[in-house]
Amino acid sequence: MTTSVTPAPASPPPAGTAERAPITPRTLEWLTGEVATWQREGLVSEGQAHQILDRYHASRRFSLAALVLTLGAAFVGIGLIWLVAANLDRLPPLTRFGAVAALWVAVTVGAEALAARREHAGGIPSPVVGAVRILAALAFGAVIFQAAQSLQVPAYEPALVGLWGLGALLYAYLLEAHGPLVVGLAAGTVWLVWQVLWDEPSAFGVVLALALAGVAAVSLGSLHDRWRPAFAVPWRELGTGLVLAALFGAAIPMVTLGDFRWSPVLVVLAVVAGVLATAAAAGAVGWRRLEALGAVAVALVAWLLVAWDSGSDASDIDLADWAHAAVAIGVYVAAAAGVAVLGVLRDSWRLTALATAALVVFTTFQSFAVFAAILPGAWLFVALGLVFLATGYLFDRARRRLAEELADDRPARPLAEGDAS
Repeated sequence: MTTSVTPAPASPPPAGTAERAPITPRTLEWLTGEVATWQREGLVSEGQAHQILDRYHASRRFSLAALVLTLGAAFVGIGLIWLVAANLDRLPPLTRFGAVAALWVAVTVGAEALAARREHAGGIPSPVVGAVRILAALAFGAVIFQAAQSLQVPAYEPALVGLWGLGALLYAYLLEAHGPLVVGLAAGTVWLVWQVLWDEPSAFGVVLALALAGVAAVSLGSLHDRWRPAFAVPWRELGTGLVLAALFGAAIPMVTLGDFRWSPVLVVLAVVAGVLATAAAAGAVGWRRLEALGAVAVALVAWLLVAWDSGSDASDIDLADWAHAAVAIGVYVAAAAGVAVLGVLRDSWRLTALATAALVVFTTFQSFAVFAAILPGAWLFVALGLVFLATGYLFDRARRRLAEELADDRPARPLAEGDAS
């Protein structure tokens, strides 16, 4: 007869050896109360309770230190670009480029040295590494502009901003750094709008570029969920912001198709956006495939609103102008509600706040455009204030109702063995 010996469970590592995960103070307070309840019920011992709580530390999503460090990195990086733009006439071109490039290399190497040190040391994460990486991404822009000046390339061309954004994105993906990703997305957006205006100046061209870029960004956010989830949030939030901005611009009566011409950038962007949206919708499951399809639908609606030529004369508002404003508001309410629903489903307060702010601002803007020719100044402000309050109240009530319904639809805890009896 053989006797099986059950090995003793391995003792947990002592507290403090692993990196402590940051959670919000409210979540830590809730967890502390739950652990105390578990301890009273005998589910965990006193030592296990301490070990559980030692795995976390209170940290706000964006602390004051992170804010100050990020602002400092942004000011230094922008200052470097400004110095390059001032041309630093006291130094020859090659010396200027060498100095800026050396500074960029030093900041980049320093950021990774700090990251390696933090990784080996463990403990509470610090926002210093992220701030220095942001500085490195901004300093790369200074290198690009200084190289252009040294080569006598005009600094007012959008291609330089495009190269800056591309370099920041490569830096972000190589090191999985969120700060350079934000810098790259911002520079890429500026390049796109600038390039579209550079090729074919047109108001609808900008609206179309924002819509197509929004579709591409939302689709990339959906694709990143399976590839690199940490990067999905910035892409998704940028895409929703661009789509709402495009719909806002499309609802302005003065934006028409009269001076629009397709440019190579818009053609390539349309193809890329279509491919990415198809891939995102095909690879997603359930409601997640509606993200890319919803962005495509908003882009098409924006085109139709611009094609509906109405309301270009603010001094003569007829029934068609009222209809155009009503349809634009209705469509924008639906789009903003979709973004708010996405924020609830994704548990993203930024998406919900973006949808609320965008809807209130848009409704107020449309009300001003319609009522300004009808109501005098004092009554105009009263009307706008009422629209502002009503829109915000109804939208927030709908958001809270949705959150309550989603909470009620959560599956109940499955019965354990013996519960049924």
